[in-house]
Amino acid sequence: MARLHLQGLLPLLGSGLRWPVDLDIGAGELVFLSGPSGSGKSLLLRAIADLDPSAGEILIDDSPRSDLRARQWRQRVALLPAESGWWAERVGAHFPVPPPGAAGADADPPVHPDLKALLSRLGFSTDVYGWSVARLSTGERHRLALARLLAHTPGVLLLDEATANLDPTNRARVEAVVDDYRERFRAAVLWVSHDAEQRERLRGRHLVIADGALREAEGEMDASTLADLTAADLGGDPGRGQRWI
Repeated sequence: MARLHLQGLLPLLGSGLRWPVDLDIGAGELVFLSGPSGSGKSLLLRAIADLDPSAGEILIDDSPRSDLRARQWRQRVALLPAESGWWAERVGAHFPVPPPGAAGADADPPVHPDLKALLSRLGFSTDVYGWSVARLSTGERHRLALARLLAHTPGVLLLDEATANLDPTNRARVEAVVDDYRERFRAAVLWVSHDAEQRERLRGRHLVIADGALREAEGEMDASTLADLTAADLGGDPGRGQRWI
């Protein structure tokens, strides 16, 4: 269970965001993020995950990022990028193994209590551990990257286009797994998605980055509408002070 709190956060590596972000995502809450290409969505997620430098503060519950080691932070705040990285030859080498005699929740760091069921819901058996990473399709890599992420039971999920290249069957699998994980573990979820139907199905809060500012979306917007948005369209001049979202 975790609550994510951003206070004056501003990515420092060429982000399209020009105004600091103040944002609360409650434990068990789903928030969708959309905006034009280059607006800074992915860089915002990377800043929250502490992968890129940023100004401002990030807290999980009452713990500021500055009080935790990088490894501790990334165990609690997990990013699924648009393209996942793989560093070993076999799939199984990328998954945690609890110490002998330890239940998943008792391991340090904690491990998902039922990895077999998690993999099954994403369309795999545990035979996948023996597969060569080189033989994986793009969709298989993406679903296994999600399983790898959830295996560590993070309290905050940052998902960058988690279903963008999946067929309808596997898109539904990912949506169901993420939604169930959010409810079961009371995780805070920030999900970059331009799929209006997906946002409607999962009924998360919807934020938009436009003209350098993060705003609440007003109703559903398609991709062409998002591309033309300015901050004025979403509530005026962002320079008139920050506000909590």
